[in-house]
Amino acid sequence: MTTARNRAIDRIRRNRTLAEKTKLLEVPEATENEMDETAIPDERLELLFTCCHPALSLEAQVALTLRTLGGLTTEEIARAFLVPRETMAKRLVRAKRKIEEAGIPFRVPPPHLLPDRLAAVLGVVYLIFNEGYGGRSELSDEAIRLGRALAELMPDEPEVHGLLGLMVVNDARRDARFAGDELVLLRDQDRSLWDLERIEVAQAEVDRALALGGRGNYVLQAAIAVLHTDDPPDWEGIAALYGELGRLTGSPVVELNRAVAIAEAGDAGAALRLIDALELDRYAYLHSSRAELLRRLDRAEEARAEYDLALGLVNSDAERRFLERRLAELHA
Repeated sequence: MTTARNRAIDRIRRNRTLAEKTKLLEVPEATENEMDETAIPDERLELLFTCCHPALSLEAQVALTLRTLGGLTTEEIARAFLVPRETMAKRLVRAKRKIEEAGIPFRVPPPHLLPDRLAAVLGVVYLIFNEGYGGRSELSDEAIRLGRALAELMPDEPEVHGLLGLMVVNDARRDARFAGDELVLLRDQDRSLWDLERIEVAQAEVDRALALGGRGNYVLQAAIAVLHTDDPPDWEGIAALYGELGRLTGSPVVELNRAVAIAEAGDAGAALRLIDALELDRYAYLHSSRAELLRRLDRAEEARAEYDLALGLVNSDAERRFLERRLAELHA
């Protein structure tokens, strides 16, 4: 009787959660039969797979799921996609309209269809982690929990292990990223504050991903992140991996990171030329990175202008204070 009561309570809670999320998506409510036993052990992960319907574009899947389930605002999602808030709001409206007009069913996919939705689910989890990494630790904790649930659900998917390793290794340095309310760069961090056991766990996830033949986006990012924990980091190796990741993704943000690695390897001039070719005018990290390179090249006036541009775009208070301190040092 106790077991039956607990199962009934669980069913009631699941149906109530599903009904609430269905209303947010403005689609017909799923029936009880559609929420019977599934292969997905985690209810929140179950909802992620449900929302990431392949009838929508990958970007629309990720954006809509972040808005509905991820706890992110439209402005935060727009920032993640490097587009204006108004643009992202229109995309979300169009995605909801397509769901309604096409009658896309809101139901948990069967196990054989899960791989078709994996890319979007990984994208959602990664962007939730990124938003939390800027200071909202509850989001990064939730993303890692979802990553572990994914690894349990799909143990043979290298990108799942790559993403989990990427999140864990970055989160292992959380306590060293801030000194009071100020941001601390990687090279200045107190390594005694790093969680070395979690870094080893992350390395094991990367090794598992590579053993499964993974050379995808998250596997490469995780391998890069683990290399950053070496003392000293192999900046030439990191730059080479960023080059491979850039060829895979075509992302200007990846190219920006490659430029930073090239600069750390000792060639600030080449790094600046690479950055100058990127079209990321509304990306704060481009301007802060360019400012740092200009500072190293003794071009102080240009560096000040770039720090001012970065300050106009940054959203984190800790990052703003860091940039203000850097700017003040140039004026000293």
